[in-house]
Amino acid sequence: MEFFQAVRERQSIRAFKPLPIEPEKLDALFEAVNRAPSAGNLQAFEVVLVEEAENKERLARACFQQAFLAEAPLVLVFFANPERSTPKYGERGELYALQDATIAAAYTQLVAQALGLGSAWVGAFEEQEVREVLQCPAEWIPVCVIPLGHANEKPFHTDRRIAEELFHRWGL
Repeated sequence: MEFFQAVRERQSIRAFKPLPIEPEKLDALFEAVNRAPSAGNLQAFEVVLVEEAENKERLARACFQQAFLAEAPLVLVFFANPERSTPKYGERGELYALQDATIAAAYTQLVAQALGLGSAWVGAFEEQEVREVLQCPAEWIPVCVIPLGHANEKPFHTDRRIAEELFHRWGL
């Protein structure tokens, strides 16, 4: 799929077919995420793959009962890892780690769309519960949860703001 088509057509998918994701699609996705920009190229983020049914169900509960997470064949959880960026950037490194994880997650959604996969950005969760489900280090900061799989729905496209409302010219 052409890049701009992927951008136009990407929508949040909350229903998934019970099909595995093809290994070559996962390889392409992982490669693209690994190439996402990061502050100082420190790649101050971590991605946990959740495939086991019980852990997906526990994760869905940690995400305020968003049951569709457990339906996806794969759930990716993005974490900021400030320990990778604070040595270089000090306190500001925590922000950069959050940005790195966010950029990587956004790449995930666009690449998933280009590969014919569905995804959704889930930002509503109990941080500590997510860490406990995944047994992650306390220093890692959960940023988002992204279920991935073959879409089993075709949501209606929602209206977007027009460019003139989004972009502002200052001092010109």
